[in-house]
Amino acid sequence: MDRLPDQDDPDGAGGAAAAGPATAPARLGRADRRAQLLRAAQRVFARAGYHGSGMDAIAERAGITKPVLYRHFPGKRDLYLAVVDRACADLEAAVRAALAGTDDNRVRVAATIGAYFAFVDEDDGARLVFESDLTSDPAVRERLDALESSCAAAIADVVAADTGLPRASAHVLSVALAGSAQVAARSWVAAGREVPREEAAALISSLVWRGLRGLPRQER
Repeated sequence: MDRLPDQDDPDGAGGAAAAGPATAPARLGRADRRAQLLRAAQRVFARAGYHGSGMDAIAERAGITKPVLYRHFPGKRDLYLAVVDRACADLEAAVRAALAGTDDNRVRVAATIGAYFAFVDEDDGARLVFESDLTSDPAVRERLDALESSCAAAIADVVAADTGLPRASAHVLSVALAGSAQVAARSWVAAGREVPREEAAALISSLVWRGLRGLPRQER
């Protein structure tokens, strides 16, 4: 099957004119094209890893030519970092939304753990966040560490406010909560999702909540 002409406003317009105004697909602006390329790259990287992926495969997945891909990203590492940034931002946003969605701390715990389960279950980016084959790269490691710190800090804010514990103690608990959520979610996926996702997340939520609710409230 012949490849469709590349449809980027800023990337050249030779093929669209030849196709004619009645049949040419709508052009993509630069931001939309970038988002499309990131989605395609995430899928390829998640399945083959950084070292097993090539720009040819990513361009083919996106339905564009490799020169167009290089106009947006100078190289494979740049593209990989952009994909990791996107995946990290998605998980952080999900965790913060779970924490902000209610004042009921039991519901907050369940929503936060549910956010990790959903991310691992539905998003290819989870493999790049939790199972990257490029963690030896300082830039990748920096991004993953920053994500872990940011999520832990957001959870610690809630724990400290509710229990009155010192910030350092609240941070220890927040790391334990986030860690148990993501490890349990990844184990659940690896085991073949034998338990429905909502049930699996509820089990972990119940375990974590039993521990948190038993903490005595500290006087500041």
